[in-house]
Amino acid sequence: MSTFADIILPLAQPCYTFAVSHIPDLKVGEAVAVQFGKNSVYTGIVLQLHEQAPKSGKVKPVLYRLYDYPLLNQAQINFWKWMADYYMSTIGEVMRMALPSLVKPHAPNEELYQPYKLPQERVLRLKKGIEEIATDKTIRLTPRRVALIEQLQSAGGQITRSQTEADSTTIKALETAGILEIFKRDCKPNLYPIQQALLPTLSEEQNCALNRLQEGLNLRNVALLHGVTSSGKTEIYTHLIAQTLLRGEDVVMLVPEISLTTQLVQRMQQMFGQRVIEYHSKLTASRRTQIYMDMLRSDAGNFIVGARSALFLPYKHLGLVVVDEEHDSSYKQTEPNPRYNGRDAAIMLASIHGAKSILGSATPSLESFNHAMAGKYIGINLTSRYGGAQPPRIIISDTLRAVKRGERKSHFNKELLDRIAGRLAAKEQIILFQNRRGYAPYVECPQCGWTARCPHCNVTLSRHLKSGTLRCHYCGYSMADPRFCPDCKKSEVHPMGFGTEKVEEEIAYLFPQAKVVRLDSDTASSDKEYNRIISAFAERKADILVGTQIVAKGLDFEGVTLIGILNADNLTNAPDFRAVERAWQTMLQVAGRAGRRGSAGEVVIQTSDPSHPVFAALCEAGYQHFAAAQLSERKLFNYPPFSRLIRITLRHCSDSILADTASTLGTLLRARFGSRVLGPVTPLIDRIRGQLIVEIIVKIENSASLARARTIIAEQIDTLRKNAQYKGVTIICDVDPI
Repeated sequence: MSTFADIILPLAQPCYTFAVSHIPDLKVGEAVAVQFGKNSVYTGIVLQLHEQAPKSGKVKPVLYRLYDYPLLNQAQINFWKWMADYYMSTIGEVMRMALPSLVKPHAPNEELYQPYKLPQERVLRLKKGIEEIATDKTIRLTPRRVALIEQLQSAGGQITRSQTEADSTTIKALETAGILEIFKRDCKPNLYPIQQALLPTLSEEQNCALNRLQEGLNLRNVALLHGVTSSGKTEIYTHLIAQTLLRGEDVVMLVPEISLTTQLVQRMQQMFGQRVIEYHSKLTASRRTQIYMDMLRSDAGNFIVGARSALFLPYKHLGLVVVDEEHDSSYKQTEPNPRYNGRDAAIMLASIHGAKSILGSATPSLESFNHAMAGKYIGINLTSRYGGAQPPRIIISDTLRAVKRGERKSHFNKELLDRIAGRLAAKEQIILFQNRRGYAPYVECPQCGWTARCPHCNVTLSRHLKSGTLRCHYCGYSMADPRFCPDCKKSEVHPMGFGTEKVEEEIAYLFPQAKVVRLDSDTASSDKEYNRIISAFAERKADILVGTQIVAKGLDFEGVTLIGILNADNLTNAPDFRAVERAWQTMLQVAGRAGRRGSAGEVVIQTSDPSHPVFAALCEAGYQHFAAAQLSERKLFNYPPFSRLIRITLRHCSDSILADTASTLGTLLRARFGSRVLGPVTPLIDRIRGQLIVEIIVKIENSASLARARTIIAEQIDTLRKNAQYKGVTIICDVDPI
């Protein structure tokens, strides 16, 4: 019997050692209740059992074991360790994020601590045989009582209360007569039988891609399925998923946005039935916990569809991981620690389990494309749209030229307006894309130049017309939308720029006969509202859909034949080495919503810089040429995928303390990394929620050890924190920032 255990707590802390000799047969992965601090009681996970006492300090005993079985399996523990190490966080932060809240309760004292208990069900069990019942003259057998006895016999003598329609009076009478007994037990996990899936028929190109995938995955563990929009990548996934489930193995399929899971689950349930389980952070705590505990107690192959949090479920026989839209930046967690990339973490999870990974996208990330070109991944291409649909025609509309010719009305070029009118006349649908929500990005006084700014963040407040407010999209601060300038009080303030709310208003004015709906984070504030808007547009109850990037992801509308991208310059002009790649991906993904059912589609892209190379790539060059050009440029400046980045963000409310801390840390890092250290620099938005921000980038070439670099950075930060004057500065490390 071990004497001590290293326990993971859901805190930004390392593991702590507790005494466990009084807990018999304790195992790694089990959950225990521990006192941490003066009185607080936390749920902890046993990471390691050993005989070595800490060198200093009193060792507290574990209070008690919580369950009769481990809460984590060994593969999960290995995954947690890797994530904490790779993303420079503590394993406690991984636990805090990974486990459903109900299975990791804590309380200020032991009296208030309430461990999670599995839901219980009442069970009816037959105590006497039918012959004994029939010969017992003291028992009155009414038809209802006989029916319940027969149901119990046919079920092997035992059923749950929910399985019978017998009333309480009948059950009570048989219990009193000693014919049956009632007891409680933990609800059993929901198990769904493995069945033959109703799979779609594949085209010749899809069949060829499927065969190549199957052959390639025998040689490599990761495959990149690069298929143009509407090429039928999902149909190929389903055949591999079916094969995996028939082997009794688990499957997890990731999508970048929670809003996309409902549609995908419905689609998968048509093929795989109720075995498809939806999992993401918007589910209730009880539902997430139920799924977690069911999987923990079940050996059957599970099919999970969800966002990146689905990676942390207790898979026992993981066979396949599918990452759809693998390029999407939503896979990257930005707050809080660990700041992990769901795509990369999915590949590692599959590797730990000995499973296979498939990355799918119409616009693969340059990192994944480079891995495929280098032979690290299997690369499979789909070049045609499913069903013979033609790719949309892309038209670049020069905004400056339209202004000079008087061919611009409001925020729309005549080239786009004419096409909208034509599509509406033909009873076809249109999507208008503007990557800014709200009515206007900011308001300004034309007399004195006053603009409304957030008092906590160094950004302007965006106007939201419907709510009558100016809002900060970083911290949530809001104020009433003033009519007159609060500074000079001489003039009405004017909205500057435009967001989706203004586009909705103006397009409805220009085309009053059209029904217009808007899809952004303001209108789609819940799954219910999102599905309502999507369903209305899919059922042709609306003619024009105005939206942000939400409209670019995974949507399939039969009637859409025209896409308008209203301000492409917002995408191409971002100060980031990935700006061109992201702009290209976003525009191509949005363009892919048009002409998916045979009717030829068109995409009108409005820009004031039509000579930008991204537009030539969209219209003529294609992905291969675009990717090669971007990779050549990245290699020249040693940016990913030819190096790895670690971004160190420092935050503090005092400008002088922050500057001193950043300068000192930069000096410490340069002493070890030399010219690989960039900064300290002030980012474009240098104050959020009242804290000033400074960043340092460490660039590590691929030939160097990233693990060693992370260790050195952590050591230098620890050295810095030993100085009392720097302790109040928040320092965050982000490995592989996006």
